[in-house]
Amino acid sequence: MLSFISFNHILQYIDFNKVQQLFVYDPTDQLFFSTSFFLFFFFALLIFYRIFSKKKNLKIYTIIFFSLFFYYKNSGYFFLLLFASTFINFYFGSWIFKAKTHWLKKLLFISVIIIDLGLLVYFKYTNFFIQIINGVASGNIQLLNIILPIGISFYTFKAMSYVIEIFIETMEPTNSLRDFVLYMYFFPNILAGPIDRAVAFLPQIAGEMTASKDDIGRAVFLIMSGLFKKAVIADYIGLNFVDRVFQVPLRFTGVENLLASYAYTVQIYCNFSGYTDMALGIAALLGFKLMDNFNIPFLATSVADYWRRWHISLSTWLLDYLFKPLQMSFRRMRIYGSALAIFITFLLVGFWHGANWTYLVFGLFHSTYLAVSLLTQKFRKAFYDKVHLTGTKFLKAFQIFITFHLLLITAIIFRSDSLRTARDVFHQIFRYFHGVVFFQWVAGYTQVFVLIMLGYILHFIPKSVDNKIKNIITASPVYVQAFLLALMILVVVQVESAQLQPVIYFNF
Repeated sequence: MLSFISFNHILQYIDFNKVQQLFVYDPTDQLFFSTSFFLFFFFALLIFYRIFSKKKNLKIYTIIFFSLFFYYKNSGYFFLLLFASTFINFYFGSWIFKAKTHWLKKLLFISVIIIDLGLLVYFKYTNFFIQIINGVASGNIQLLNIILPIGISFYTFKAMSYVIEIFIETMEPTNSLRDFVLYMYFFPNILAGPIDRAVAFLPQIAGEMTASKDDIGRAVFLIMSGLFKKAVIADYIGLNFVDRVFQVPLRFTGVENLLASYAYTVQIYCNFSGYTDMALGIAALLGFKLMDNFNIPFLATSVADYWRRWHISLSTWLLDYLFKPLQMSFRRMRIYGSALAIFITFLLVGFWHGANWTYLVFGLFHSTYLAVSLLTQKFRKAFYDKVHLTGTKFLKAFQIFITFHLLLITAIIFRSDSLRTARDVFHQIFRYFHGVVFFQWVAGYTQVFVLIMLGYILHFIPKSVDNKIKNIITASPVYVQAFLLALMILVVVQVESAQLQPVIYFNF
C-alpha cells in the first residue's frame, strides 16, 4: 500500500502535457545529438538493442522506428517526403536492373534522376529562380511559401548513389525493402551526412550488427570529441563573436573582422566535424561503420588537396558521379577539358549548398582555384625544381599557408548572408584594420580567444596522438568509459551557450 501511495504521489508531480510534447514536432525544440532528450532516448534504444541482441529483425525495426521518430522530430510532416523518396528509388532501382533493353534501362534511370533532382530543386531553388526572373525581366512573381526539408540534400544524394550504382552495374539492387529503408532512414547520418553509399552500407545489414569492445571504445572517444567540438567550441565562439561581427561588419575594425573570419573557419570545422564524430560514434555503437568525412583539412597543400580532406563523402560523390563523366565527355579537349570539368563540378558544389549568390560565388572561387591550379601545374613544378624547393619543408609550409588563406577568402563569402556583407568584411580588413585593437579584443574576448586557439590545436593534433587517446579509452573498463562520457556531458551542460545551435550543414 505504501509503495502504491508513493507511486501515486510521484505521478502528481509529472506534467503529462509536457511529456506528450516531447513526442510531437516542435520547430523550436528539435532532437539534435547534443540535447538531453536525445541522450535519454538513445540510451533507451541501446537497452532495446541489447535485449534484441539475438533477434536481428527486431534490432533492424528498432533502428527504423527510432530513425523515423528522429526525422519526424526534426522535420515534422516532411517525413512523408522521405517516405516518397525511399519508395521511388527502391522500385526504380529494381526496374532499372530488370530492364530488358538498354533504352528502357536508360529511360528509367533518367526518369528517377529527374524526380530526385526535381524535388531537390523545387524545395531549395524555386524562390531563388523566381527572384532571378523578377530581377532580369522586372517581373512581380510572388515568392512561394516553401520550407526547406532538413537533410533533403543528403538523403537525396544517398538515394541517387543507389540508382546510379545499379545503372552502371557496379551493384545489384537489394531485394529487401526493409534494408533499403534502414539505409535511407538511418538516423546518425540522415540530417547532415556522411553521404554513405548503398554499396558500402547495405552489406553491413547482412552482417552481425554488433559493436565490439574496440567499436565501443572508439564510439565513446568520437562522441566525446564531437560533443566538445560542436557544443562547446563551435556554438560558443559562433554566438559570442562570429555572429555579431558578420551581422554588421562595419561596426567592427578590420582586425576584428579578420579574427572573426579565422574564428568562423575553425567554427565551421568544429561544428561539422563534431557532428560527424558523433554520427560515426553513434553508428559504431549500433554496429555500423560510416564513411569518415574529415582528414585534417587545414593541412592541405592545395585546394584540390583540401577537397580530398574536407567533406570527403560529398567530394568523392561528385568526383565519381559528376566530374569523371564530365571529364570523359570533354576528353578531346585534354587538359582544358579536365579544367572545364573541374570548373563545372565545383561551381555546382557551391550551388549545392543553397540558393544564395554567396554560395554561387563561393563555388566560382573554388572552381577558379582548381582550374588555374591544374592549368599551371607543370609550370609551377618546373619553377620549384629550378629553385630547388621541390620536396622541402619550406615549400610544404608555404603551400599550406597560401592554401589556408585562399580558403579563408571563400569562408568569408560563404559565411556572409549577402555579397554586400562579404564586401563590408573585406573593406574593413583592407581599409580599416587598426591592428592595435587586437590586444583589447583578447582582453575583452578572452574565453572566445582561448576556444579559437583550442579549436585549431584540436584540429592539428597528430593522428598518432589521436590514436593513443582512443586506445587508452578503448582499453579502459566500461564504467570508466561511462564516467568519461558523463563527465563530457557535464562539461557541455556547464559551458553550453544560452541556446543550442543547430549544425551549420543542416541548412544545406
